Amino acid sequence: MSTCDGRKAQYQPLPARRAALRAPLALALAASLTLLWGCSAGLSPARPAPAQPVSPAPSPVAPGPQDTARVALIGERARLNPGIAPIPNASTAKYEAFEDNSWQRVAEHPVSTFSANVDTGSYANVRRFINRGQLPPKDAVRVEELVNYFGFEAAGPAPDARDPFKVQAQVMASPWQPDRGLIRITLKGKDVAKATLPPANLVFLVDVSGSMGPDDRLPLVQSALKLLTAQLRPQDRVSLVTYASGSHVVLPPTPGDQKERIQLAIEQLRAGGGTYGEGGIRLAYAQARDAFIKEGINRVLLATDGDLNIGVTDPRILKALVEEQRKSGVSLTTLGVGDSNYNEALMKRLADAGDGSYHYLDSLQEAHKVLVNEMTSTLAPIAQDLKLQVEFNPATVAEYRLIGYELHALKREDFNNDQVDAGDIGAGHQVTALYEFVPQGARGSVDPLRYGSDAPAEHAAPGGAGKPNELAWVKLRYKYPGQPTSQLSELPVARPASLPAVTTLDPDARFAVAVAAWGQWLRGGTLMGDYGPAQFLPLARDARGEDRFGHRAEFARLAELSASLKR
Repeated sequence: MSTCDGRKAQYQPLPARRAALRAPLALALAASLTLLWGCSAGLSPARPAPAQPVSPAPSPVAPGPQDTARVALIGERARLNPGIAPIPNASTAKYEAFEDNSWQRVAEHPVSTFSANVDTGSYANVRRFINRGQLPPKDAVRVEELVNYFGFEAAGPAPDARDPFKVQAQVMASPWQPDRGLIRITLKGKDVAKATLPPANLVFLVDVSGSMGPDDRLPLVQSALKLLTAQLRPQDRVSLVTYASGSHVVLPPTPGDQKERIQLAIEQLRAGGGTYGEGGIRLAYAQARDAFIKEGINRVLLATDGDLNIGVTDPRILKALVEEQRKSGVSLTTLGVGDSNYNEALMKRLADAGDGSYHYLDSLQEAHKVLVNEMTSTLAPIAQDLKLQVEFNPATVAEYRLIGYELHALKREDFNNDQVDAGDIGAGHQVTALYEFVPQGARGSVDPLRYGSDAPAEHAAPGGAGKPNELAWVKLRYKYPGQPTSQLSELPVARPASLPAVTTLDPDARFAVAVAAWGQWLRGGTLMGDYGPAQFLPLARDARGEDRFGHRAEFARLAELSASLKR
């Protein structure tokens, strides 16, 4: 072809060139109109679906309040726009499903048994939802974790006391049912100064998979671990293990006074790849065993969103793995982060199985609370396998219900079985349990039996009939750290001449009741009648007390926001 012929081929006549240009423009215009039509119906353009875990937890996913409307929106969009990819589900978060404790007749079931729990993750996670303008899923709300998030001013045990904690019981009228009562059982562990803690062997186990990329995940974990690093002493040791598509030792055991080296290792972490959680857990425990400190603190701190997709992902198998590893004397604390793919059910199970506690980090401020202000409570156990058993007196109490602790219920015979695992409490930890009860003679919620053992109170229990001044008998079993045999502690709950109103009691009692009421209300509970924000908000505001860190003032704001979201 000549040069002239080439130019002829290159430069088409004007009509032909216009036609050639119109074809791609028409396609682009059609795509734009389709997209705009979808948006005019209140719909978002398609976006890539998030990575889905290979093996979800067996517990059901608790949907958020917006999920039903969202599913309807997705279906309508798919029907009207078959050519546009559907919007993926906004959340694959997993929470352990449970139902609220029900009323029990004392004549049929006089004994209530449960494991102590010092987890606080539920409160921080609920706070995240509310601060983002959403109500939390029902199963994200665990009343005992909301109440135990806040400290109280009661004194701890005397220096020469046998038990490493002090137990007290307080009786009052129920604010939502004045003819019924509340029993508030509090336990406060002995405090230990940071300087007197035994040497610590800590393994930071960090998920650096691709899902940890956002600022509220790996970057937040890095900042949190640097806060803890600043608290370390020369006698402490720190290792850093990561997992993504594989697992790696980033930092071998390093003395706590080599802070620059530890912080540099933390700062160099980057997110990417799959999530081989099983391999990370095994490697972290191996590191902890290699650097084990006899009579010291030996603990793995796992920071993750819990979204596993490589290796073993079945939470039951992972729980069994942690249960086996804890026999070596190494405990596990979980620090949860993330939102849409957050597997809280796994975080809580692993912490419970690992003789540790579960926390959720929604901010650096929360990390400071858990790893700095409450460092001794988080790291140093003072009592292990702590169980509580409450026996109600049928001569004075007709019915009762435990508020919260649904996921920590134990069988009656488990109380005396030292092979049954239960919760651990750390130095300075504070635990609160609340029971609502129906006094004998008051109207209850459960009809008596026509047949069986539901006899009149004066004949139901000869022992109880002889103790008209007692409402209940509280027993606690615990082990000193590292010991195989449990110790028993007991406490009677005296029956007052009359039930004092909550508003007449100390600020700690008033505030605990307000938080418990908020939690039941958030879960949509039906056992408080019409009691709601109009009642528990003033109760909380009037019980702020000293509030050194502003946590109680923050609670009042959150409760008010949640009330506006529920209208």
